[in-house]
Amino acid sequence: MATKGTTLNRDILRLAVPALGALVAEPLFLIVDAALVGHLGITPLAALGIASAVLQTIVGLMIFLAYSTTPAVARRFGAGDPAKAVSAGVDGMWLALGLGFVLALVGYLTTPWLVSLFGATDAVAADAETYLGLSMWGLPAMLIVFAATGLLRGVQNTVTPLWIAGFGFTANALMNALFIYGFGWGIAGSAVGTVVAQWGMVAAYVAVVSRLARQHAASIRPHGVGMRTNARSGGWMFLRTLTLRGALLATVGVATGLGTEELAGWQVVFTIFSTAAFALDALAIAAQALIGKYLGAGSTPAVERVLRRTLAWGAWFGVFVGGTVAALSGVIGLIFTGDPALAALIQPALLVLAVAQPVCGVVFVLDGVLIGANDGKYLALAGLMNLAPFVPMLIVLVFLDAGGAAGLAWLSAAFFGVYMLARLVTLGLRVRGTRWMHAPA
Repeated sequence: MATKGTTLNRDILRLAVPALGALVAEPLFLIVDAALVGHLGITPLAALGIASAVLQTIVGLMIFLAYSTTPAVARRFGAGDPAKAVSAGVDGMWLALGLGFVLALVGYLTTPWLVSLFGATDAVAADAETYLGLSMWGLPAMLIVFAATGLLRGVQNTVTPLWIAGFGFTANALMNALFIYGFGWGIAGSAVGTVVAQWGMVAAYVAVVSRLARQHAASIRPHGVGMRTNARSGGWMFLRTLTLRGALLATVGVATGLGTEELAGWQVVFTIFSTAAFALDALAIAAQALIGKYLGAGSTPAVERVLRRTLAWGAWFGVFVGGTVAALSGVIGLIFTGDPALAALIQPALLVLAVAQPVCGVVFVLDGVLIGANDGKYLALAGLMNLAPFVPMLIVLVFLDAGGAAGLAWLSAAFFGVYMLARLVTLGLRVRGTRWMHAPA
């Protein structure tokens, strides 16, 4: 089992590069929807913004279905038991189906109430209810895609999810254009087109997984024990994700209090951070798959080599991204808005982001490593601990009520400095020993 030198680098790239392509497909869905709906007018576009905010929150919290399935499959695959590996992934897909339909039904019934929370005008609220209500029926498909993606990552395959994501993106764009303008369905056509594309992706995954199951003589029936194990592991990952979402929402809340310009500026800064995070997420996915595989094979030296190599990649990529952001910090605001005042407002915050990028790179990789080790309980508890220094910092900023470039820079320091450093400490301490390698499979 060679994991040294260029072989390990090739393994990382083989998993990370296709994973990056698949990750980029998700925002492309949103961009296409926004572009097509935007030509219908301001009211439908505003309605899409409300509906998307609700859907992204639900979907973001359900990402644990991929993160809990990957290590479960990878452990068994690395142990030389592909039949049990595929069966574990199939159990994750059945869990996603059941959970998805419950969320879809509850979401559909509560759509008017969810939209009312945003306080939109009657016209915007009506369009938002139409889009959100229809989109809820795509939730089971989205969750099944998460679990199926986790299955394929576990068997060291990130190429197939890339192809399926590309198929889904293309189908989404074509059907949305047809339903919105060809059939004249308006914003409802966008929702229907996206839902159909999502279920089309499920069909593609079912075909791929069924072939895998036949190849390895794996069971495709749901197993209560397997589903309960996935749910238990996923519960910790859900809590971990909830703490991350809480930190993000709290930061946006403080930015809103600073003023409209500061909020717009934070949106630009966080967009740059999120763009860099795609590449780091791809590296973290490679770490998940390889760590799970070698833990399943019982090769501690290989696990340690993967840890060291992916951490080095994360740190150096952070240096590269930080240098790029610093060099472009004076013009990024102009690229996004063309407003010199906004460009000057956000430049100090962008410089803080640039300095923090190596830390961010290491944090993303450490997160992926511990997910690959199925160390969800520690990640959840660490997520709560990370909020301890961060929340007081936000409270201080609220009381200081410092706006302008200085206020935005301090907010950037709170998130990219205090919060990300807290994550670095809690995750870094965990991997210093070997206890994390012995989390239950």
